Amino acid sequence: MEELFNKLGIKPKNIKLYETAFSHSSYVNEHKAKNDYERLEFLGDSVDDLAVADYLYSNYTQSEGEMTKVRASYVCENALYEYSMDLGLNKYIRVGHGEEKEGGKYKKAIVADIFEALMGAIYLDLGYATARRVALKIIVPYIEDPKKVFFSDYKSALQEYVQEAQKDLRYQLVSESGPAHDKTFTVDVKIDDIIYGTGVASSKKEAEQEAAKVALSKVAI
Repeated sequence: MEELFNKLGIKPKNIKLYETAFSHSSYVNEHKAKNDYERLEFLGDSVDDLAVADYLYSNYTQSEGEMTKVRASYVCENALYEYSMDLGLNKYIRVGHGEEKEGGKYKKAIVADIFEALMGAIYLDLGYATARRVALKIIVPYIEDPKKVFFSDYKSALQEYVQEAQKDLRYQLVSESGPAHDKTFTVDVKIDDIIYGTGVASSKKEAEQEAAKVALSKVAI
């Protein structure tokens, strides 16, 4: 993890916190380890929220409602997943053998959780000031780049677009495969009966969100 610490500009004191931050419950159960990342994730979620809220309050003159909406966009699962992948955090994730076979190191929920767990570890190890600095170093470039917009709900954003454009929007389930406990859904989203995006995920709802995300990249909003 030395490469990651250098990238983040930190010098850890308690390395075990970071090992925990990257340990999924499947790994902990399989190796009879002490803790998984979930408690650190809970803490890191609040660290990210406060850091982004602090930044928005200090740098923008938006109303409370507007700041709340912006903050939600940059601490949602889609945003956290992208931060993690850009940093290459998924290569440090420790999952159980079965979870690894199922692509656990690339699952959006796990990869997004890891970012929050890491922030929680930094907060406990080095304090809020350092955690805030690291979080904002990663997140602020996204906030300041108009091309890097995240939606916590891509379907709602797409719905707003089609309503304004007076177009017809429809989601169509293309396929459903796999055992009951591990299904894969493929969904197309159509605007005026033309396919604008396809999403694949472990739930129909998430597949629709993924399809909407693809569609949003193709339309003017």
